[in-house]
Amino acid sequence: MEEKIKKDSLKRCFICVDLPLETRKYLEEIQKQLKKKNLFYGKFTEFENFHLTLKFLGEISEEKIKEVQERLAKVNFKVFDSHLGEFGVFSEKFVSLIWIKLGGKGIFELQKTIDDTLEGLFKQEKRFMSHITIARVKKVIDKKSLLDYLYGWKTKKEKFNVDKFYLKSSILESDGPVYSTMAEYPSKNT
Repeated sequence: MEEKIKKDSLKRCFICVDLPLETRKYLEEIQKQLKKKNLFYGKFTEFENFHLTLKFLGEISEEKIKEVQERLAKVNFKVFDSHLGEFGVFSEKFVSLIWIKLGGKGIFELQKTIDDTLEGLFKQEKRFMSHITIARVKKVIDKKSLLDYLYGWKTKKEKFNVDKFYLKSSILESDGPVYSTMAEYPSKNT
């Protein structure tokens, strides 16, 4: 008889790249400017939670987590440069998320390597979108002004190195998610 996995024993997990302190400070400044404009109601991403999700794994068992950790330990990637890009929304018709693109060819190569490494455990990403969530929108006050402001913003193109990625768990609390690092995977090639 197959034993069912209890909901409590599952962990909500994802694989990500964390951002340097200076980049997170800059994103926080962008959030302050957006708040001043008063163009929407919503929830801004917490300073400590800025990251780029490479792959969302969902709620998985301890057994599957161990398999993921073993496979990710074999990922080999070169340190690469990345930078912030332009603002975006997934739908201009119904704005629910404001994000900023994270650029650099290496991001896509790393995501594909991770996706291939986890083949058979998780579905492959059909369309990876390299973005950092800035805010979750509940209600737009002035859509045209909001989109004009976002698309008119010129972000700093400061480069930073990506030399590791992480496996993290997420607990959803009433005032926002709480992330915990489960494993760190540094580049083996500099």
